[in-house]
Amino acid sequence: MATVGPDVVVVGNAGVDTNVYLPAGAALADLVRTEGHFASDLDYVGHPGAFTSRGFARLGLRTAFVGHVGADPLGQWVRAELAADGIDLTGVGVDPAGTARSVNLMSADGSRVNFYDGRGHQDLRVDPVAAAPWFAGARLALFHLPNWARHLVPVARAAGAVVACDLQDVHDPDEPYRRDFVRGADILFASAAHHDDPVPMLARLLAGGAGLVVCGRGRRGVLVASARGVESFPPPELDLPIVDTNGAGDALAVGFLAAHVLQGRPIAAAVLRGQLAARWACAQRASSSAPIDPAQLEEMLARLAGRAAAGAPPGADGRVPGRTG
Repeated sequence: MATVGPDVVVVGNAGVDTNVYLPAGAALADLVRTEGHFASDLDYVGHPGAFTSRGFARLGLRTAFVGHVGADPLGQWVRAELAADGIDLTGVGVDPAGTARSVNLMSADGSRVNFYDGRGHQDLRVDPVAAAPWFAGARLALFHLPNWARHLVPVARAAGAVVACDLQDVHDPDEPYRRDFVRGADILFASAAHHDDPVPMLARLLAGGAGLVVCGRGRRGVLVASARGVESFPPPELDLPIVDTNGAGDALAVGFLAAHVLQGRPIAAAVLRGQLAARWACAQRASSSAPIDPAQLEEMLARLAGRAAAGAPPGADGRVPGRTG
């Protein structure tokens, strides 16, 4: 019997995050500059590769992860968590610098300041020839930004996968480090965190060759740029708390790609599913282990449809989430 390949391959980092929760009323900026107290701290399996691979797996998709962890207890923990989700770890190698870490200072409203691991993870290499079988049969490959991952973008394209890349917080769309990812992707994701008007940034990213650029704007919704122009999608109005924004952008990418690339849904429907996945992620405290599942996603869609039928404003600006431009 022929081996069935993955639906999606996630290429990126997985590691262990530590969230440090500050007391209510504490200002992040003040505590970064001075000493202070924290209310609690939690360790969990994190980093973008873990968030997205676990998100795809929770949606019932055959998922493979390509990355590195250390030959240490934290690496064993990461492997065990991902394996328990049914994720194929054939492409996971050993990082001699140890399992990657990050520390996130969390305020009571869910906002954060992130500190990333500065050890030698950027020096890792993966043999593209050895990696080719990991992509066989995959319909989608989602790339994050470790330096070694850029050399696998042509491998994914040669395998026939749709290539997506999450550029995260983009300061300069022409930055050399991201250039290989921008030029190699069919679909790009970017955050507008550093752009009051992200439209010029989106135009520059489109010029790199991608067909779509999906831009998350937090409480301001989502923009999608393509050759047809820029479309704006307001955020859905939901009665979920915002307790932790770590992983929200990863969830947006998972929800959108699963719907648009793997299920063939139109842009508006895919954006909404991505927004709902992101909103769900914001209601989970310090966890990559509880991404939205299909039943929860359908329940949220039904709730929005019910609000729209009753005349309630399902979007933050009173519009039905969907195409607005």
